[in-house]
Amino acid sequence: MNAFYDAVYLSPHLDDAALSCGGQIYQLAAEGKSVLVVTVMAGDPASRPSSQFAQSLHQRWQLESNTVEARRAEDAAACRVLGADWQHWDFLDCIYRIEPETERPLYTSDEGLFGEIDPADFGLIDKLVGKMTLLPAHEQLYVPLTLGHHVDHQLTRQAAERAFPAAERTFSSPSLLYYEDYPYAERTAAEQFAAQEAGSWQAKVIELTENGVAARINAIQCFKSQLSTFFKNGQDLAHQVRIYIETVGGERVWMVVQEKRRIA
Repeated sequence: MNAFYDAVYLSPHLDDAALSCGGQIYQLAAEGKSVLVVTVMAGDPASRPSSQFAQSLHQRWQLESNTVEARRAEDAAACRVLGADWQHWDFLDCIYRIEPETERPLYTSDEGLFGEIDPADFGLIDKLVGKMTLLPAHEQLYVPLTLGHHVDHQLTRQAAERAFPAAERTFSSPSLLYYEDYPYAERTAAEQFAAQEAGSWQAKVIELTENGVAARINAIQCFKSQLSTFFKNGQDLAHQVRIYIETVGGERVWMVVQEKRRIA
């Protein structure tokens, strides 16, 4: 860990940063910039997940033992491909979180994952804020835009906005940038999403070199347990990623445009 990073990427899960931002991370590192990928929900659950839903996901991933440990290893391999440092926090993925008093699993279906935050999770935001205030000093912080509305993406973004409030940011040098959550961005148009958000938003397209595109694809391929969730095979992965990059013109990030208050 360095005391300072040019860019820090907050990744809700052990794949989001590579999926969404792999090209730009690689290119920043290739330029000699220091980059840190922080996975927020990377903690080890109980020995046996409390819900059948979580168990079914383990079966799909073919990781029925040491699941998160294996996924952390996948993330480390991906970060090495991209040239970034990495840090894994010990908060639990939503599929493992329970209500402490009743041991009720909070999210037990795909609909739940992409729905509203369970009230039992509201206290987690305060814990995330506290952890984020301890991040190394950085020039810019990248957080999910929350395309797809995944609950862990929502929690990560809300905590980052509280830890680094808009009043402390400027348009000329934004410290908080929002990346388009891939592959959910294929189904949810970022332009329409941003138009519904409060305030005024502006997009910036980061053009990718062929090396940057290849690095993003290679990094995603490190997450072998997750590929079947989004892609048919490695060839389909490369095809889909390239199509999306061509559509966007690279990788796109968003920023809130802060209007200056007029002085009478």
